Amino acid sequence: MRRKTKFPRLKQAAIGAGALIAVLGTAVPAEPFALPDMGSPSDAVMSTGAEQRLGKAFMRSVRESLPILDDPVVTDYVESLGRELLAADNNAGGDFTFFVIDQPVVNAFAGPGGYIGVYAGLILAAETESELAAVMAHEIAHVTQRHLMRSIDDQSKLSIPATALLVAAAILGAQVSADAGVAAIAGIQAATLQRKINFTRENEKEADRLGIVTLAKGGYDPYAMAGFFERLAKNSRVYENNAPEFLRTHPVNTNRIADALGRADDFGAQQRPDHLRFQLARAKLREASYKRPEQAVDHFRDTLREGRYRNIMAERYGYALALERAGKLGAAQQIATELLDAKPMLPEFITLDARLDVKQGKASQAVAHLKQAISLAPASWPLRISYADALMAAGKPSEALDELTTVARLRPGNAVLYEKLEEAALKAGDRAATHRFRAEKLYAEGDLEPAIRQLEIALRQRDIPYHDAALIQARLDIWKEEARDSKQKKKKDRDNNQRGISPQIKN
Repeated sequence: MRRKTKFPRLKQAAIGAGALIAVLGTAVPAEPFALPDMGSPSDAVMSTGAEQRLGKAFMRSVRESLPILDDPVVTDYVESLGRELLAADNNAGGDFTFFVIDQPVVNAFAGPGGYIGVYAGLILAAETESELAAVMAHEIAHVTQRHLMRSIDDQSKLSIPATALLVAAAILGAQVSADAGVAAIAGIQAATLQRKINFTRENEKEADRLGIVTLAKGGYDPYAMAGFFERLAKNSRVYENNAPEFLRTHPVNTNRIADALGRADDFGAQQRPDHLRFQLARAKLREASYKRPEQAVDHFRDTLREGRYRNIMAERYGYALALERAGKLGAAQQIATELLDAKPMLPEFITLDARLDVKQGKASQAVAHLKQAISLAPASWPLRISYADALMAAGKPSEALDELTTVARLRPGNAVLYEKLEEAALKAGDRAATHRFRAEKLYAEGDLEPAIRQLEIALRQRDIPYHDAALIQARLDIWKEEARDSKQKKKKDRDNNQRGISPQIKN
């Protein structure tokens, strides 16, 4: 199940690390290479701790407004690619979070605190894994060089919640609608939002340069960045006003392509086969892009018959997914079994096989197979989530709750995971845990006040264990303090605006 955005009319547009724009009241035409007046870069850098807090607040706003893909295996693949690139980047330090946005937009963006969003459309548009890696390496460089942080004026620093709103407002303005962007921005101090936040040409050039170094060190094709830029630029003639959003947020010209080629020449060509998981992710996203399952079935049946595919195993995987969605479980199971026999350790194939078992009334068999798979790959969170789903189907919600709790400790802040935890706790009869996990889901989605109310309800439940009550109370105290700070800051800003005073901001 995909999480629905609260804004029903999402435009097919994206904001990338190359162009975060915040405006007040009226739209300002994009000026890709305009150097904003942001003061001294050295003055603009937040402390690492403040940036991490900003990143968490920013991510809550993103979850509230954009459809984050909740598919574990696709997310796990993107995370694994991100980890490979980070290992090859000498500048990378601290925590990074990679996530996929479920929109057919060709773009990616880097937010504060190492949060990097990759659009489903970008994964589908990349013809090779090196092309996808090139864009992600570029965004990683924006984070390591703290380009976004250097765009925030130190003389008027916002509080963490307000700064998160500023950055998120830029995304809302491009992603949702102009009205939504203006409404979000209007909620922040007017005096601090009358300038644009925009990455400079030098920032883009630096991100290209460092990204190409990372590509080469990671064993990917260093020419992939220039090749992808050039292909998008050529194809943009067909798009006219609906050019890929990557070209709007990361302006590409002949000089930039030439610079990227020159950097790649320093390393030479490095050809490597795509990981199978890259092709599997593309097949899964391609299948999901069809509104009706019959369309997906026809597509994959035709490409397999005509030999129009890059990887036959990935194409058959997409066909099995389409058959599953169309309710043709027997045919899907036959393909899944063959794929699993060929690659028995791939989470994509294991989870597909287990899901088909459950749908065919064989939940106990799915539980047994997944338990064995986890014993061989205990760190695989997609397998653990699939195992919990199978346990729920087998009528074992308490065991599912234990499994999901383990995953939540490793992956805190995941709204979809908390939704599963809430369901498991409810079926297990644990009312306090039900309200607790509902609260965590609401908090992850940016709904602080309702989250606080759910924790208060959790504490009123009878027979709640002392340890659980202490954990809930500690969480409640933190959230209430956050709510008080936010209200006090809003009141102070409102009073200052009425007096015409530009507020000073802390981090």
